[in-house]
Amino acid sequence: MDSTLLLEKGTIIFAVFAITMLMAMYSTWAERKVAAFLQDRVGPNRAGVWGLLQPLADGLKLFSKEEFFPNTPNKFLFIIGPAIAMSTALMTSAVIPWGDKLVLGGREIVLQATDIDVAILYIFGVVSVGVYGIMIGGWASNNKFSLMGAVRASSQMISYEVAMGLSIIALLMMTGTMSLREISAQQPGFNWNVWYQPVSFLIFLICSFAELNRTPFDLAECESELIGGYHTEYSSMKMGFYLFAEYANMFISATILSVLFFGGYNYPGMAWAVEHWGVNLANILGILALFIKICAFIFFFMWVRWTIPRFRYDQLMHLGWKILIPLAIVNIVLTGLGILYFGS
Repeated sequence: MDSTLLLEKGTIIFAVFAITMLMAMYSTWAERKVAAFLQDRVGPNRAGVWGLLQPLADGLKLFSKEEFFPNTPNKFLFIIGPAIAMSTALMTSAVIPWGDKLVLGGREIVLQATDIDVAILYIFGVVSVGVYGIMIGGWASNNKFSLMGAVRASSQMISYEVAMGLSIIALLMMTGTMSLREISAQQPGFNWNVWYQPVSFLIFLICSFAELNRTPFDLAECESELIGGYHTEYSSMKMGFYLFAEYANMFISATILSVLFFGGYNYPGMAWAVEHWGVNLANILGILALFIKICAFIFFFMWVRWTIPRFRYDQLMHLGWKILIPLAIVNIVLTGLGILYFGS
């Protein structure tokens, strides 16, 4: 790999990480604004215009808070827990295609950190490691509420990963690839996978809520029962890492949903735009189209949080094991029969 290509890849990786952190930071502002809108309130409006500096004020507050350790014999694990959660949240963005390509100085720059043939397997592998960050943090806190939240989170995430993986199998049978770039390329215009695999999309969407520990599946950190769940004993930026990881994961989940089922960076008339407006402008519009879809999903995640009440834990497990998993298996069988008799 020559130095120029290495510099390009490094720049793309840095840009992706920076955008992920920026989206996570301003998702905290958007969460409060959406909640205020749905509850007929104003929301943050003092720090900057429309409260846009509120995330910076919150970050400064977290940095300046006193950092303390609970009475635990596992101080190293207490530190490593939020680090694992934050690292895995950022690593998943490496295989996502944010656009097609740009042509600068006669060189084609692919708008993706890395394109691997098993991108979906990579994402599932990294997400499954993220469970350890929550479990280790809750266990090392030496607090019964934290441990209960960690056990809930790990069992919930592991259970719903099964249904999520099965829902993707039907999509892979139809697309014939695990590369996110190729899946995006197969969805020009409005030819989105959601029209062909609505059941897979619905299962994947529901499982995303469970993987993110968001309402109505926020049993891992429900304040009315467990104070704060697995991060009860955390303060300062260690707690900030857990909170940022949650919002970074929400951003990545919204991106994956957009890429898998809604065409990613594709938009109607993209081929015409490439021909008449040039590659760069057409693909910049593609990036904009992708982020519009991402923001729509993020708004949906927030809307559901402030609309639907929390499930009981037995209802959560019943939905995952007795409804979503059998439904995903039936969808795989029907997809296979459809491919066999009607072609791909």
